[in-house]
Amino acid sequence: MRGSGKKSFAMIMVLLIAAGMVLAACSNNNEGGNKGNGNTNVPVKQEATEGNDGANADSGASEDPLGKYDPPIEVTTVRNLSDVVENNVLGVLEGETFEDNRWTRVYEEQLGIKIRNEWVVKGNPDSDQYVQKMNVTLASGELPDFLSVNAVQLKQLTESDLIEDMTELYEKYASPLTKDILSQEGTGPFDAATFDGKLMAIPQVEPSIERSMFVWIRTDWLNKLGLQPPKTMADVLAISKAFTEDDPDGDGKPDTFGLGVTKDLWGGANGLEGFMAGYKAYPNLWVEDASGKLVFGSIQPEVKQALQALQDMFKNGQIDKEFGIKDGGKVAEDITAGKIGMEYGEQWNSIWPLQLNKNNEPDAQWQAFPIVSESGELPKVPQKFSTTKFFVVRKGAEHPEAVIKLFNLHLEKNWGETAEFDVYYAPKEAESVWQLSPVQPAPPKKNVTAYREIDAARKAGDFQALKGEAKTIQEKIDLYNSGSEEGFAVWGWERIYGPEGSMGITDQYDKNNQFLIDKFVAAPTPTMVERKSTLEKLQDETFVKIILGDPIDSFDKFVEDWKKLGGDQMTQEVNEWYASTK
Repeated sequence: MRGSGKKSFAMIMVLLIAAGMVLAACSNNNEGGNKGNGNTNVPVKQEATEGNDGANADSGASEDPLGKYDPPIEVTTVRNLSDVVENNVLGVLEGETFEDNRWTRVYEEQLGIKIRNEWVVKGNPDSDQYVQKMNVTLASGELPDFLSVNAVQLKQLTESDLIEDMTELYEKYASPLTKDILSQEGTGPFDAATFDGKLMAIPQVEPSIERSMFVWIRTDWLNKLGLQPPKTMADVLAISKAFTEDDPDGDGKPDTFGLGVTKDLWGGANGLEGFMAGYKAYPNLWVEDASGKLVFGSIQPEVKQALQALQDMFKNGQIDKEFGIKDGGKVAEDITAGKIGMEYGEQWNSIWPLQLNKNNEPDAQWQAFPIVSESGELPKVPQKFSTTKFFVVRKGAEHPEAVIKLFNLHLEKNWGETAEFDVYYAPKEAESVWQLSPVQPAPPKKNVTAYREIDAARKAGDFQALKGEAKTIQEKIDLYNSGSEEGFAVWGWERIYGPEGSMGITDQYDKNNQFLIDKFVAAPTPTMVERKSTLEKLQDETFVKIILGDPIDSFDKFVEDWKKLGGDQMTQEVNEWYASTK
């Protein structure tokens, strides 16, 4: 059984690699589900599966979620070593290496789990070298004990019978804290990891709520031109026009733009998701129509209206005439140079790229504002399903529950009753030390929770009770408020968590139930695997050309082509999945 699985999986992987179809996990963010109520949103327990040598029934591990193996065990995995970890963590810590550090030591000391990396590749998980190395590993079928994979890889490993059914193991070994935190995004992350009623991976849940969009505006320009923050899309357009035509930088030249946009159109900085949401357009999301069926947001008529508005802005010089060839880095250079006064982006934009402008122009000031709608009603805030990492366990691994125990301890040491946040998550000397751990789960609402704690302390005038992440963040705000040169460098943090911060808007989005989350959270459908990248390229090229001046009716041709080239089949497959979840 296992041998045939390896062979079939190798064939699949060869085809995928040849076609260049190594896809990042699709689907993110789930609406609904239990939000932090402690209920475990996973499938009902299944009987131990055949072929795992009884691992689900009894692996000899302590049933205590934080119990220690005695004697100790060794488990293997594979890793990437990012530039951040290499330079900003290991580069400043003494006596710690990627293989021997505070995280590997605490896992061994408290759990009796020794971690050995079968291979380590420098770079990010999306680097060519890492992707190629992972492809070779997966195609060989010779897996380490546990590893992180994306949704496509998870599906292929499941179909090839190479990984463990984790259903019973999760129920038995996950701590109450782990079950609580991993359920806070709702059932979506577990739905994405469940096949035929079996939980085949532990999802490393990523926050959807914290990918909220805002409209970031230079308030020093607003004040100079006598303008007010936007309440409607008409206001956004008026601000864009004024920032372009009324010389907000005072140099007497027509060299400023109202809105920053990248050639890639989407993303956490200078993306168009928040702008389009103002017209009730939700590209790249699967949303429910009036009949309860799922439809793809990119082909809905509201997108055409938003594209018309963007085309008009481009014609009027409010968008850089070279935007079609400028990536995020190039747009950041324009922001740094004081040429752009407004952009849509996520909460971290004040740290990058807006801090670069602040460094260059100390008197510049940016502030996040809620996205707005045409009518002035509260708009829906689009959010892609964000969970893209799934931890799988090799079928037949001697201790398949070990990875769950790693999750338990990582969460406990950072957010549990015995947390040492300043040691294991963000010590002052190396704020990304948490990335040394091979598993990195975190509460999906941790940032908005920190904001709420800080805001409550701010209103009470007493910060003494703050601890963990909230305390660390408040220390940055205090540093900024000190007026020191060092404090100037953390201006971006104050713009997120201060009284006018972006995270306060996220708090309001959450309380107002404004989130519109991608409804498709399963593994990629067959047509997605085959056609999704082609359809995305068609979409983005068409949208860029329309903004640059192609006839607006080109959108209708795009919709027709999208449907013929696999979109209709993809929609059918998505709805078959959606019907099965009800």
